[in-house]
Amino acid sequence: MGSSSTLCPPEDAWILAHQKLLPQWQSLTLSSNQSTIPISISRVNQFDAARLDIEMSAMLKEQLVQVFSLMKPGMLFQYEPELDAFLEFLIWRFSIWVDKPTPGNALMNLRYRDDRAVEPREKVRTGLEQPGLTVAQKIWYCIATVGGQYIWAHLQSFSAFRRWGDSEQRPLARRAWILIQRIEGLYKAASFGNLLFFLYMGRFRNLIERVLRARLIYGGPNMNRAVSFEYMNRQLVWNEFSEMLLLLLPLLNSSSVKNLLSPFPKDKSSSSTGDNGTCPVCQAIPTIPFLALPCQHRYCYYCLRTQCAASPSFRCPKCSEPVIAMQRHGFLASDTKS
Repeated sequence: MGSSSTLCPPEDAWILAHQKLLPQWQSLTLSSNQSTIPISISRVNQFDAARLDIEMSAMLKEQLVQVFSLMKPGMLFQYEPELDAFLEFLIWRFSIWVDKPTPGNALMNLRYRDDRAVEPREKVRTGLEQPGLTVAQKIWYCIATVGGQYIWAHLQSFSAFRRWGDSEQRPLARRAWILIQRIEGLYKAASFGNLLFFLYMGRFRNLIERVLRARLIYGGPNMNRAVSFEYMNRQLVWNEFSEMLLLLLPLLNSSSVKNLLSPFPKDKSSSSTGDNGTCPVCQAIPTIPFLALPCQHRYCYYCLRTQCAASPSFRCPKCSEPVIAMQRHGFLASDTKS
């Protein structure tokens, strides 16, 4: 009994163990709360959303241009950058500013979220619960997309109109032109690098989204594909069929095909009795008739000349005799066949 009593832990042993392990437990709980559930967003959906937004802007621009179609031609050409900026501002105002997705993002079930925000683990179930963009992010997004594109388009048109690149007598304008070209090259290189990162990671499809940490995620965890590919499949089949016909029809000889479809010629007597003075090819009365030798049937000049040029062994459809020459009003024409 004495030995067993010495092996028993003291009464406050669990309190000491709790105090010892409490900091580790708190650190683990804090790290689990700060971590987010990794999610994968389809890259194709993100690219399709961007393309749909561009087409939506083009449709709105086309309708707005039709409003001024009766005015002076070319009047809107000088205000094209302002028109594009105005349409982009309208799309931003009624979508991103009011926490709604753009038309392309809505069709692809996508929305923007602030990738810097971290929610507690208790509120996260699918990884899509993080909040949208902040007011600062929305304003900077508008400045970068609407204002940046407008200023850059104006600067390029102004420098091209003033011919800064050809002005050798004005070194300041020449330097400004070189600086613009270098900035454009750096931006394209950075965009290409961002594209490679996007294809690898699946986040931030352009530089503006990467700088603002505005990430596209799914608007809802479950959504059925609403796009029907039936019309597209029919269109692809018809395009392939029409291209095949356009490739093969010029290679076919119409006279050979016609002779192949009607291999049994008609009786000469029946054809001669049924001759009513019409051209055997176009079935019309020739204005200036030409006679096919030796069968003496009347043809239009272009009908007979085309058939003789297309088939070296052209035969008259009425009598099935080979046409050797053409005769007009008793004169032997120079259009003969060897």
